[in-house]
Amino acid sequence: MFRWGVLSTAKIGREHLLPAMVEAENGVLSAIASRDLSKARALADRFGAPHAFGSYDELLASKEVDGVYIPLPTAQHVEWTAKAIEAGKHVLVEKPLALDAKDIPPLIKLRDAKNVLVCEAFMVVYHPQWIKVRELIANGAIGRLRHVQGAFSYYNVDPKNMRNQLDLGGGALPDIGVYPTVSTRFSTGKEPLRVQATIERDKTFGTDIYSSIRADFGDFELSFYLSTQMAARQVMVFHGEKGFIEVLSPFNAGIYDHHRIELHNQNHSEAQVFRFPGMQQYRLEVEAFARAAQGGTDRVFTLEESVLNQKVIDAIFRAGEKEGWETV
Repeated sequence: MFRWGVLSTAKIGREHLLPAMVEAENGVLSAIASRDLSKARALADRFGAPHAFGSYDELLASKEVDGVYIPLPTAQHVEWTAKAIEAGKHVLVEKPLALDAKDIPPLIKLRDAKNVLVCEAFMVVYHPQWIKVRELIANGAIGRLRHVQGAFSYYNVDPKNMRNQLDLGGGALPDIGVYPTVSTRFSTGKEPLRVQATIERDKTFGTDIYSSIRADFGDFELSFYLSTQMAARQVMVFHGEKGFIEVLSPFNAGIYDHHRIELHNQNHSEAQVFRFPGMQQYRLEVEAFARAAQGGTDRVFTLEESVLNQKVIDAIFRAGEKEGWETV
């Protein structure tokens, strides 16, 4: 069994990843670390982890941990990923891994030197609904793909939330802009060549709170908008000459809406619905990661893919400062 350690008691870990580790068929939750030992102990007791540590370094030094999950604030991801690799641990780090693509290649070099697995935690690429979208596009179900349209928004104005703190890596693009980009890249196997963007920032927080983005993939175009201060919405549509695919709950399947995608024909007279009941994308993620870390052949989201996705986000930020296109 793969023995997991978790750095911090962050909400995403409590609500999604820790339950997934407990339910996983090939792993166990071995340890939790927090700068407050009482918090680590309380969460460890809640999820049945035998070990609790009052510092992250203590957990990384533990022989009871094979790999770690890092849900720390975004600005700390690169630092603690490097420390975990140096300690010889496999690493699943919450997205976004970095705030600049140039910070990832040193981690690749370190990963290779230590011979460990390091992945950014894009749970969506493990969900069968996205694997199905990729299969349908590849098999010509919608003919030539012409346009991808997306939206991801929620409302959060809590000044204490890290998503609204610029120094911690907050903002809509780092938090949720990565999803329309990664899901489009995953589904099509294509990379954007250039982007345009309009970006609005909060006058108090300084974080980006609204973006409208256009990305040119050569064969097709992606357009999407994001916001951390709009009513909650998420959708992705892949529109081709012979039909279109709509992903109803693309990023929080089973929470935002049911696990399903719809394939519509050319004249919109019929649709096929593909359902994926009971799928737990976080469990699928941690199981695939554990198998790969132990020498399996599961497809995981590599650091090389992380570089490509972060280059898109970096280009969007640059595009928001100018008129016209920005090269990715």
